[in-house]
Amino acid sequence: MKPLYYRPAHELVADLRSGKLTSVEVTQAFIDRIRAVNSDINAVIALDEEQALAQARQADEYLARGEHPGALHGLPLTVKDTWEVAGMVCTAGAGALKNHRPQRNADVIERLIGAGAIILGRTNVPIYATDVQSYNKLFGVTVNPYNPDHTPGGSSGGAAAATAAGMTPVEIGSDLGGSIRAPAHFCGVFGHKPSRSLVSFRGHIPGPPNTVSQPDLAEGGPLARTARDLELMLKVIAGPRTLEARSWKLDLSGPLITNLKQARVGFWLEDPLCPVDHEMTAAYRALNGRLTDAGALVTPAKHELLNLASIMPVYFNLMGSLLSTSLKPKQRRQLYWIALLENLLKRFIPMTAGIGEYARGTNQPIHQWIAQHEIREKMRVQIDELFKEHDVLLSPITPTAALKHDHSRPVARRRMQVNGQERPYFDQFCWIALATLLGLPATSVPIGRTKDGLPFSIQVIGAPGRDLTTIKFAELMESQGLAGFRAPKDYT
Repeated sequence: MKPLYYRPAHELVADLRSGKLTSVEVTQAFIDRIRAVNSDINAVIALDEEQALAQARQADEYLARGEHPGALHGLPLTVKDTWEVAGMVCTAGAGALKNHRPQRNADVIERLIGAGAIILGRTNVPIYATDVQSYNKLFGVTVNPYNPDHTPGGSSGGAAAATAAGMTPVEIGSDLGGSIRAPAHFCGVFGHKPSRSLVSFRGHIPGPPNTVSQPDLAEGGPLARTARDLELMLKVIAGPRTLEARSWKLDLSGPLITNLKQARVGFWLEDPLCPVDHEMTAAYRALNGRLTDAGALVTPAKHELLNLASIMPVYFNLMGSLLSTSLKPKQRRQLYWIALLENLLKRFIPMTAGIGEYARGTNQPIHQWIAQHEIREKMRVQIDELFKEHDVLLSPITPTAALKHDHSRPVARRRMQVNGQERPYFDQFCWIALATLLGLPATSVPIGRTKDGLPFSIQVIGAPGRDLTTIKFAELMESQGLAGFRAPKDYT
């Protein structure tokens, strides 16, 4: 039998409800696990042992009285250090927030607690969640459990590393530039970026503390070691914000498929603007063959928007507009000149497709943002046509498996190697952009290891609102042995 700390959340919840396990027993097991392995990984940066065990005792007493438990009754878990938990310091990796102790739970945290979960601790992030690696001056560097020379990704890197190393059964991350999907891919766990606005962002940093608006492009979602746990967690955290709950309630569409023989699978694996590691691409093509053998209808996806030249400029423009609120005037002026000189700069330095639009987006007036937004919305309507032919779309997540640590500044100076060639560091945003820009559900599904032992995943994208379809497809792959979590050898 698996160690308790590596058992799926849905199994733990079932045993907690039946009385086979106590919440104190489960909570203590995860505390012990964190104590045993976290010093090597540095994923958990805050641990509230006393409070967690007190809540676990209350959960056991609650169940003993015969009262109806919630969906996560007595389950301990960590959360990314961007979600505000009342009474617990929330820094988002920033020194300016080292003493920020919110008085109110984020909506996501409120839903977790309402379902009976116990917030055990917090996991590391880059400063203000603005890097694809997880390190900061407050808490240091988080390493990948599969190889400490490599990053677990960002910004949910601590969340993914903690999940992979058995320090938490599930996690809650957030995703703007692939910050759930890429760390899940780097750490060999499952991750899900939900459809647009399915999960409330109130109580997430960034924006600044006390922000109540729902940001463009960004979504909150779960990470787990099984696909079934993604569904369990999504159903808990999704739903309307407090005021909207007066007028609508969540009614997620069920999965379009119940077995692989029903599945119509499209794939989009290559684009000249962002090459992908040959080893991973070969594995993706082999996966297509295995899906075909399992009875799925697997064909190349054809649509005018499956083209990074169309997607990346709009994605970067809207991202620039969103993140411009955190920039200083000097930074905006620098980006203004970068936008003007983009064509000249391309002659001297490698640049990710469309990246000049990020610089333009940071300085554009509202009427230009509205024009870009309308382009995006028309694309969203267009892409729905693709999903009349395919239940899911398979694509890469990033061009490579987990990268080695590189904390050089500015980030634009960093480079990465893809198939022996130097590529811009921001290529890591290319393959996640379609789902982010158009608000599509996207599930990161672990399918293999590189020759160097690093895990990698495939991205399963669905039509707007078809979250349970992409998660179900991941679950079917898992049940057929085509995907699944494999613990890092040093942390079994």
